[in-house]
Formats: sequence, C-alpha cells, structure tokens
Amino acid sequence: MKITIGHLYPDLLNLYGDRGNIQCLMKRCLWRGIQAETIPFELDDKIDFSRLDIVLLGGGSDREQMLVCRKLRKIQKDFRAYVESDGVVIAICGGYQLLGNYYRTDQGMITGLELVDMYTEQGEGRLISNIVLKSDLFDMPVVGFENHGGRTFIKDNRPLGKVLYGSGNDGKSGCEGVVYRNVIGTYLHGPLLPKNPQLADWLILKALQKKYGPEVSLEPLDDTQEKEANDYVFHRFVK
Repeated sequence: MKITIGHLYPDLLNLYGDRGNIQCLMKRCLWRGIQAETIPFELDDKIDFSRLDIVLLGGGSDREQMLVCRKLRKIQKDFRAYVESDGVVIAICGGYQLLGNYYRTDQGMITGLELVDMYTEQGEGRLISNIVLKSDLFDMPVVGFENHGGRTFIKDNRPLGKVLYGSGNDGKSGCEGVVYRNVIGTYLHGPLLPKNPQLADWLILKALQKKYGPEVSLEPLDDTQEKEANDYVFHRFVK
C-alpha cells in the first residue's frame, strides 16, 4: 500500500512549523510498512488532485493567505471535486479559514474556497493559548496551541471537538475546528499531529480506505511517548 501527501504552498503556509505534521504522517506510515511520499507544491505548480491521498493546507499571515487564495480559486473546482469524493484534507489555522466562504479582515475580504459552508470574521484581539479538546472521533483528548485573530463560524457543520481549555473557533461557542466528510480544519498548532497520534491515524486510515477499500485497518503502534506528551498537556491545563 502507498499514500501520496500533497503539501500545498509550504513556502507561504508554514507559519507555525506545520511541516512537522508531514513528518509525522510519513513516519507513521513507514513504521507500518506503508509506502509514503510527499509532494510539495509551489504557487505556480499544477496540482493533480487525482494523484493525492492526503492534502495539507497550513497556516500563514493574512497577506500570504491572500496570495494563496488567488491561486486556489483557479483550482477551486478540482479541489471541491476532491473533497466531495471523500479526499482527505487537514487544514491548519490559515488553511482552515480558507476552507470557508470568506475571511473578512481589516485589510479587506479574502474570498474562501467554499469547500465547507462556514466563514471567518476578524475579531478584536488575538486568541492565544494552549488548548485542549474532547472529540467524539478519538479516545484521547486533542491538544495543541492556538494563535488567531479570526473568529470562525461553522454554521451547522460538525466541530472537531468541545473546548475543555482555551478559546476555540470564536471564543464563545465552546467548539473548535470543523469536520466535513474526510476534511478536518482546526486552529491547533504545535505541530498538531505528533501529540495527537489518533488524529494522524484517522487521516491515514481514511486515505487508505478510500484508495484500497473499507476493509483496510491500521496496525497499532507503540505510542507511549506520544501519549505521555498528550497526557502532560491535558493534565497541565484541565483540572
């Protein structure tokens, strides 16, 4: 078995070390004997989504998001077809905001990809904190770090999790992130996946099942260190 990961615009959308998420996915595949490759795409590259099993869209500044979104709008139709056919996407912070209909900032409107029916408005001040979630998708809590000025409203979509500590999507709803088909969007950095092995494996499993069939399963790994890191964050901030 083999999966191909597409890393979209790492030169512009890597504000908080999101390459660590790529490294985590690659290692967790290779440790299981699953072949894995990552294809980085720069702004002028043509993207063939039919070749990709997982897409990572990382975080960047508002200026970089505007640059990227102008390009992404040109391939929006292909990206939407990928998502609607259960393609796997992990979108972090700025990438998460780009999934929606728009992001309204003090500098102007960033038109989103409209892959998920949601939107973001710039709020007063930034939401900066360690963050802990309880997600119905996983046994373990989801932990990370958030730093965003946008307030994201996911309408009737499913959140990634309930906030146990931190601010989340908008600082008020008590929810964080979004799940739509095989797409996960979230504000969590850290990077996200090394401390959340169950989330990493969810992405890998969904990609393999789409490619090879629903009977595919993942061999368990020794996640002792990952669980210790996750547990440390959870007990430090959730009393």
